[in-house]
Amino acid sequence: MSETTLRRNALSIFRAALAASDPVQAVLRHLRLDRDVLIAAGRRYRLKSYRRILVVGAGKASAAMALAVEHLLGRRVQSGCINVKYGHIAKLRRIGLNECGHPVPDPAGVEGAARIADMVKSAGEGDLVICLISGGASALLPLPAPPVTLEEKQETTRLLLACGANIHEINAVRKHISLLKGGQLARLAQPATVLSLLLSDVIGDDLDVIGSGPTAPDESTFGTALSVLRKYGIERDVPAAVRNRIEEGLRGAVPDTPKPGDSTFQRVQNVVVGSNMLAVEAAQRRARELGFRPLVLSTFVEGETREIARMHAAILKEMSATGRPVKPPACLITGGETTVTLRGDGLGGRNQEFVLAAALDLAGLRDVVVLSGGTDGTDGPTDAAGAIADGHTIARANELGLDAARFLSENNSYHFFEPLGDLVKTGPTNTNVMDIRLALAGVPKKQKKRGVL
Repeated sequence: MSETTLRRNALSIFRAALAASDPVQAVLRHLRLDRDVLIAAGRRYRLKSYRRILVVGAGKASAAMALAVEHLLGRRVQSGCINVKYGHIAKLRRIGLNECGHPVPDPAGVEGAARIADMVKSAGEGDLVICLISGGASALLPLPAPPVTLEEKQETTRLLLACGANIHEINAVRKHISLLKGGQLARLAQPATVLSLLLSDVIGDDLDVIGSGPTAPDESTFGTALSVLRKYGIERDVPAAVRNRIEEGLRGAVPDTPKPGDSTFQRVQNVVVGSNMLAVEAAQRRARELGFRPLVLSTFVEGETREIARMHAAILKEMSATGRPVKPPACLITGGETTVTLRGDGLGGRNQEFVLAAALDLAGLRDVVVLSGGTDGTDGPTDAAGAIADGHTIARANELGLDAARFLSENNSYHFFEPLGDLVKTGPTNTNVMDIRLALAGVPKKQKKRGVL
């Protein structure tokens, strides 16, 4: 019964993190209207001085962000176009939505990205372009740089995902085979004024990494892109057009992305409106309300999923055995985003794989629960946000004839947790601020006194 209570608590804490990541509220916290003046992070935009207000963008949360902009500006918005992941939609009146593929881009994404490019190119000195970017924007703005084709970009993305490259490395490559990423959307929008609102899904909230930084100066170069391909040994595996594009960039035959100090950004403002930190802090508050001693270990967690899972399991064991680094009832909270190196052909995602790897190390331990979930509601190519497990999970799996170690080796965590009923499913949340991981030890006394157990 104690594990049942801990599971309920973990799900409640995770839901609190999701609520704090609501993109509508995130935008409205950083954007306000004072009569005819739009105020964003202290900068004032006198709306009557603009001929048109155009809204463009991409990402899993961009439809909800657009809803907030429409709520605030109403008919002042002339038109717009947003690329969103299939199913991640909202009811908009003035801003067009284009559903397309993620994490692997598809033709619908290219068509929408081309419309966005045409729209910002049409903007003049008297126009205001509001750009809305959230997690997933890199894949959802797939306008390949000729002669690279969509199929060649798809193959490159698949190779990068499969080899375990992190988001910074993946984006460094994608920027240099694209026409909108790495500050190039801002370059196209010149001489218009650009206000970019960003819901961060990257560690450190680096402007040039969020959505591959379409309106931010790019620190990476063609040389960076080549070093990523060489690091993972895929330089000769990527399509020839991709390799040739990078080599042309190294020779100076094609211009690199705009760098810090470039005149492109003289009339550009980038504002981060939401991040993993806000979600983690909300989880911390909810854990304390439930009677746990919360410990936020880090919001900068990255690395190989299985190794990070074993580290969390080791800390949870220490908490249960010695009360270090925090005495139970305790809730360890981390944020960030790990990576999975594909070794098998199973179904799953980094959060489900994290929980499966942790469950193996926690087998037999009492009064512990671990949960990991993606704030976007989608973990890898599945309909689950993540999974949840306790010290009895492996025993329950054994009774069903499920070999946890084999499922882990095959990257098949989804089919491991599905028959156990331990998948965490939220549906599309219309937000994306990376992942939340929770490790709970011990049941708070106040819950015992209320007769929860």
